[in-house]
Amino acid sequence: MIPLDPTPNLIDQVYARILEAIIDRTLPPGHRIRQNELAEKLGVSRQPVSHALHLLHRQGLVAESGRKGFAVTQLDPFRIRQLYEVRGAIDALAARLAAGRVKTDASGRTHLEAALRAGRATDKKTSLSRLITLDVDFHRAIYRLAGNPAIEEMIAPQWPHMKRSMATVLAELDYRQSAWIEHEAIAAHILSGNAKAAEGGALAHAMSAGRMTEERLKGSDKAA
Repeated sequence: MIPLDPTPNLIDQVYARILEAIIDRTLPPGHRIRQNELAEKLGVSRQPVSHALHLLHRQGLVAESGRKGFAVTQLDPFRIRQLYEVRGAIDALAARLAAGRVKTDASGRTHLEAALRAGRATDKKTSLSRLITLDVDFHRAIYRLAGNPAIEEMIAPQWPHMKRSMATVLAELDYRQSAWIEHEAIAAHILSGNAKAAEGGALAHAMSAGRMTEERLKGSDKAA
């Protein structure tokens, strides 16, 4: 990890850096976090690291381990399935609303098209963290085009957990391609104004990703 410059929002920076490391598995599930070592790697004192870890603990991303210690939490396959069930409903709603607004919201349409182009440009060399970012950007573009701020407000607290689950399947090269094929189909329905097809495609995509992630996590648990 690259040392951080001391600034007024240092705790936020430390939090973001640790979260990024948890998502891309630099800090893998079960890893015990040593605050002194982490502070040294980030080039900061223990205080902002401690504050950041307590924020992550509140979100369920790290758990108490030993005396005043923390460890990265394991991904619960059943919890992930539940999250995807909820996200499927939200994504379906967003896609339907987006298809209904695509002809009147030029900025939102442009944003979705740009997110789609960025995803198409990925290849086998694209980093996992970049793939996750582009995936999230695509779905956020649909939320934006939907024109209902409550959608993003509801899903935002779950993004850290969703990003961790994305890493499970996006680490596989075959799924990287199929995910963007599904994204293209959803976008095509939205851009053509086909609300029903967009809604169905978004729901199917989320449910499929949820099932696949659950299966991978269960397989990892058995292998362990």
